[in-house]
Amino acid sequence: MAHYALLDENNTVISIITGRNENEIVDGITDWEQHYSQVTGFNVKRTSYNTYSNEHTNNGVPFRKNYAIVGGVYDEEKDAFYAQQPYPSWILNEQTFQWDSPIPYPVDNKGYNWNETTQEWVERN
Repeated sequence: MAHYALLDENNTVISIITGRNENEIVDGITDWEQHYSQVTGFNVKRTSYNTYSNEHTNNGVPFRKNYAIVGGVYDEEKDAFYAQQPYPSWILNEQTFQWDSPIPYPVDNKGYNWNETTQEWVERN
């Protein structure tokens, strides 16, 4: 079983479906991305739930940097799925394809929220 992300005209993920494995041949169909694109009318890209931060959870080969999420982005040039930019000051890490804040998240077991105006982590009450 494989998973496929349906993309709108801006390459935003609008849905994720379960489908055939990429190596299955059924009724002569060998390209499932193309098949699901024709059936749904959307651009469709395979995604792997075993890939996160450009690493494969089972020591396999990472696929498209991250598992797609609804509302996330598919970057065709980088062949990567990643979340929307959470704040204007955050930078996309092109090794992990996660968003990095300007200063690291505190590591003191407390909860924090990012304050974009002051560019700092603020402890939750």
